[in-house]
Amino acid sequence: MPRAVYVLALGIFAMVTSEFVVAGLMPQMADGLHATVPQIGYLITAFAAAMAFGGPVVTVAVMKLPPRTALMVLFAVFLAGNVLAATANGYAAMMAARIVTGTASQAFFGVGLSLCARLTRPQVRGRAIAVAMNGLMLGTLLGLPMSTLIGERFGWRAAFWAITVITVIAALATLLGVPRVERAQGGGGFRAEAGVFRRPGLWLVLSTSMLVIGATFSAFSYFNPILTEVTGFSAGTVPVLLIAYGAATVVGNNLVGRLADRHTVPVLAAGLLLNTVFLAGFALLADLRVPAVLCMLGVGLVGVTMNPAMVVRVQRAGNAGPLVNTVHSSFITLGIILGSSIGAVVIDAWGLRAPLWLGAVMAVAGLATVLPALVRRAAADAAPVTAPAAESAPVRPAPCEQRV
Repeated sequence: MPRAVYVLALGIFAMVTSEFVVAGLMPQMADGLHATVPQIGYLITAFAAAMAFGGPVVTVAVMKLPPRTALMVLFAVFLAGNVLAATANGYAAMMAARIVTGTASQAFFGVGLSLCARLTRPQVRGRAIAVAMNGLMLGTLLGLPMSTLIGERFGWRAAFWAITVITVIAALATLLGVPRVERAQGGGGFRAEAGVFRRPGLWLVLSTSMLVIGATFSAFSYFNPILTEVTGFSAGTVPVLLIAYGAATVVGNNLVGRLADRHTVPVLAAGLLLNTVFLAGFALLADLRVPAVLCMLGVGLVGVTMNPAMVVRVQRAGNAGPLVNTVHSSFITLGIILGSSIGAVVIDAWGLRAPLWLGAVMAVAGLATVLPALVRRAAADAAPVTAPAAESAPVRPAPCEQRV
């Protein structure tokens, strides 16, 4: 595996830690910025909206640059946003900082995953993506508790300064550890990359990713109140359970990465089916501690861990360029927004188990979007001698790609 893939994971870790930091320090930030807790909650929404809608715009702005140069530009923008957050003297400045860091973060995902595709052989692309996406999993497992601990002990501004230091380290590692790769000849232009969005199949694939993540986050967003108020765990026990959940995502991510290249569609179908079972089981057994924890860990194993298979599938349906990868990340972010926001609505109507049922319904809907590809794959496997189905065949470099 190229060293650069591990370096990209460090950059993703910095971005994800910045995304989550507000969630762990809401009371402290509310006091420091003279705002209410709901207003601080809007900072999380603003970051997600900036990722979903601003990320593709920023990607278009940097896509004509060589990949490493584009990453360094995005690091600079992201760093500026974090410094602004650490020094913010009011709510408006913090809101601006979250928007800046959100847009840069999403574009970094797109450019970074596109670079992963160019640096690795198609046969191991899923494994490479899994390595890079470990930055996301470790951001949940380590980044959030680390930033929360720093913020509680030294003040919330210290948490943002710590993220700034991590960002500088990641940027230096990228400068030294990522090879110079020129923009592919004949590719990289907006028209060349945007043309693939005329394919209806790509939109179906993108919708699958949105539903996979939406199903998971409709539950994950409310694990804390569910585990304390329904299951009966103490508030001090929940962080330990969430760390176990984060560990499950790391295991699942690496397992899916090993299977994603050769069994992309079956892995997604199995993951969605299992997630349906775990979410429904959690909803039914939420008042029983052992079954509830097992179901929660099951969601960790088969929820966000579908990312490597999702990315491989999107790259096969479209291309491996930065714009396609960024738009895919935007659909994932939309899934987070939909799952968490609709989850809040159903809690008001039906109680704390409702987001778990919502997640199960979204997982079933996601499974329905995968079934046509699964049927085509089964038909191709049954045929005597035929070309492999498009989504199960090893991915070929798109015209805009150039491996080095």
